[in-house]
Amino acid sequence: MWFSAIGCGLIAGLYFAFSAFIMTSLGRIEQSAGISAMNAINVDILRSLFMPLFLGTTLACAALVLLASLQWQEPGALAMICGGVIYVIGMFVVTMVFNVPLNDQLAATDPASSAAAPIWARHLTDWTFWNHVRTVASTAAMVLFMVAIAQR
Repeated sequence: MWFSAIGCGLIAGLYFAFSAFIMTSLGRIEQSAGISAMNAINVDILRSLFMPLFLGTTLACAALVLLASLQWQEPGALAMICGGVIYVIGMFVVTMVFNVPLNDQLAATDPASSAAAPIWARHLTDWTFWNHVRTVASTAAMVLFMVAIAQR
């Protein structure tokens, strides 16, 4: 549970940075520079310590849902179930269904082309919206795991 709480908090912090200022900053610079920077971030993040944390936290949260479901009468079980479900759906599923396809579309775009303008505009609004969802879900999951720890 501690790993999940800390992992959710770290992920929430990263997503918060993107929601609070990174995407705004990328949107203020010239289109091709913004697209190139976002594409570079998306390549580097896959090669960083983010990926083991991203996958490990997701698996740990899913495991906590299963464990707590088997012990639903124990103190903190409901908070564990809610935290795990919120994280897996609100962070992992949202990432796979919304953010990754937008990243893939952006990666396939020539940053300097006129055709990139609507794709970049959509990326800035839609990707950021779904990132807000991931930020809230990760934060809520962290809080729920902290509640479960306190209840145990």
